Amino acid sequence: MPENISANRACRLFRLLQIFVVLLSILWAQTAGASGFGVFTQGASGLGQANAVVAHPTGPSSLYFNPALLNDVPGRQIEFGTTAILSKRSVQLADSGQTESANDLWNFPANLYYTHQAGERVTAGVGITFPFGLSNKWDKDYEGRYLGTYAEMFSMNINPAVSFRVTDRLSLAIGYDLLYLDTEMQAMINQTVVGGMLPPILGGPLAESLADVRQTFTGDGWGHGFNLGALYKLTERISLGAAYRSQIDIDIDAGNVKYSNVDPRLELLFPEGHGSSEIRLPAQFVAGIATRVTDQLIIEVGCRWEDWASSDQLKVDLQYPFLGQASQIIPRDWRSTWAWNLGGQYRLSDSLAINAGYLYAKNPVPDATLEPVIPDSDAHLFTIGTDLNLGQWTVSGAFGYEYHEERDKQNDLGDPLGSLVAGFPVNTTDGEYDTDIYLFGISVGYKF
Repeated sequence: MPENISANRACRLFRLLQIFVVLLSILWAQTAGASGFGVFTQGASGLGQANAVVAHPTGPSSLYFNPALLNDVPGRQIEFGTTAILSKRSVQLADSGQTESANDLWNFPANLYYTHQAGERVTAGVGITFPFGLSNKWDKDYEGRYLGTYAEMFSMNINPAVSFRVTDRLSLAIGYDLLYLDTEMQAMINQTVVGGMLPPILGGPLAESLADVRQTFTGDGWGHGFNLGALYKLTERISLGAAYRSQIDIDIDAGNVKYSNVDPRLELLFPEGHGSSEIRLPAQFVAGIATRVTDQLIIEVGCRWEDWASSDQLKVDLQYPFLGQASQIIPRDWRSTWAWNLGGQYRLSDSLAINAGYLYAKNPVPDATLEPVIPDSDAHLFTIGTDLNLGQWTVSGAFGYEYHEERDKQNDLGDPLGSLVAGFPVNTTDGEYDTDIYLFGISVGYKF
């Protein structure tokens, strides 16, 4: 009888571990590129103005910020750009006082737009953006390795849109979002704890210390949504803009879990399987008011809202049932967030303009669910840039520095297996987290 009890407990631990890794993988998929990161990669001119470009145009990239602005993008135009993003993260551990740093990784999300003014009243276009292109990597032996060591996301959004000039003052737009997402997540498993908990299978616990197992989760899927835009010109110098993007549900039907560095005596305990789920990317609303102070200077103030509270729980369907259940529902308790921005452009001449901006963004993750893979915190973004007009060509460049306020992790999230065995949280990686993000954007446009 005691052996059966131990075997059942071990099975429960293993199933719990599978669920935990799948959940962590999906958690990364939902946070990358969200309010906590506040990265802006949809156009260099917009980045230079801290995305305060909802009520005045920036060229073809206005299709993303507010498609109703397309009526002020004349003729046929094309724009291509990319943003080099460098993320630097570190944690000062509460227990040891030591500092752990994540590996510095570069990412290069890109964007492509084409717009066509079909007449005085109608302008259409299509944009291809890669809005979630970040990654995070910690050393495989750092304290929080059982929560995660590596996370990467690739996404591609195809967004056709059309704008209608209803009156000389009012423009309305509608668009469609088709989004593909691919994600990879790695975490380490405490193989010594697994071996020590399974005496019925092995004929006795493993006394020696075993190397950690590397677990990798990969998954991809498609989702779709819609977006709306509106622009109203109060006067020749003052305009109001607003845009809305619906939530997007992405089906991850065949996520795969693989293992490496497994001790041969424990191979049966690490069967490769899959988990499936539905990732919900939140609805977004942005608004701004732009004022042309002089013929050379335009200033815009705005805000952004993201509905992270709509994802209050996460359901994961498992290939191997956990405690007789084929699915698990995990509460998240995230909150909706707001961001506020101020940006502007000063035109020195017909061919040269200077951009600058500032954005402050709240984060959606409460203290209870903060973890080191995404140590989210409130962010301050400072940007500067330039637009250079060379006849039919336009070249924009921008630099952004995003400072994240220190975030103190003090919760029970840690090594799931070790915590269960010890009876209290272990390897929680509690401490002070610091994040800095550097952005270098460039866009090139051409007017046909």
